Amino acid sequence: MEFRHLGRSGLMVSEISYGNWITHGSQVEEDAAVACVRAALDEGITTFDTADVYAGTRAESVLGRALKGERREGLEIFTKVYWPTGPGPNDRSLSRKHIMESINGSLQRLQTDYVDLYQAHRFDVSTPLDETMEAFADVVHSGKAHYIGVSEWTAPQIREAHALAKELKIRLISNQPQYSMLWRVIEAEVVPASEELGLGQIVWSPIAQGVLTGKYVPGQAPPAGSRATDEKSGAGFIARFMRDDVLSAVQRLKPVAEQTGLTMAQLAVAWVLQNPNVSSAIVGATRPEQVRDNVKAAGVKLDQGVLKAIDEILDPVVERDPGKTESPSRRP
Repeated sequence: MEFRHLGRSGLMVSEISYGNWITHGSQVEEDAAVACVRAALDEGITTFDTADVYAGTRAESVLGRALKGERREGLEIFTKVYWPTGPGPNDRSLSRKHIMESINGSLQRLQTDYVDLYQAHRFDVSTPLDETMEAFADVVHSGKAHYIGVSEWTAPQIREAHALAKELKIRLISNQPQYSMLWRVIEAEVVPASEELGLGQIVWSPIAQGVLTGKYVPGQAPPAGSRATDEKSGAGFIARFMRDDVLSAVQRLKPVAEQTGLTMAQLAVAWVLQNPNVSSAIVGATRPEQVRDNVKAAGVKLDQGVLKAIDEILDPVVERDPGKTESPSRRP
């Protein structure tokens, strides 16, 4: 495993991080989830990402049990707050009430006294940003989180939050966006702003929900049991890539992967790690062997010829519009 600084902070994270968005607590049984976490640890992954909303808070609980007994100082545990975690009007958003209550719930479920990174899961248009940032500052100053991050925020939102964080003497060090060969909406605005301000990207869906493995073939039904057939495991997210033109282009990547000696999944993960503003790529898994396969992308350097070939193949189907950043326009 290779390690990188998270933005311009002193915090080091594993290039491959393990995330449990649509697996723990929902898609796979707990024994399988724990086996995947053990495989991640065995492969040198030290960075684990979750969120209170995943599987209705169950994902945090599963991760907490899976990591129990590990040396806490040797791990980087990240979680997030924003989406609804209960039926009430205050069981959501980035209000002071919800943040202060949510961090306590997350720490209890994760069985830890602090998280290394506490992230705003989306921008909250319904709460004044200064209220949100002041609550995050209190979380940090109380020792319940070391750093603050955001997820799927636009460049202007990141700039405004960074200025407030500086005033409040806390470190806003990261953004967690979707990023892959097919989904490059952060490149035009978010990455330049982040480089200027010292934020690193912790990217999710580097394999485009499995599309970049090449297992989805144009004109054919998705394989039984795959994510595209499972409404509980992200079928709605993968739908944007399930077009014949996209799937056909992905099939043409197979010779490129073979040339590099990588699997299609490894090539996809290695590709996002070529961006110097990417600190870590989040991978999920339903089986330990998937973890072992994906970590082989750590430390891989793709030459310019490979990168050019990928761009030429995928250019007609790549999404680059920065307006597609997944920033909600109303209260969750």
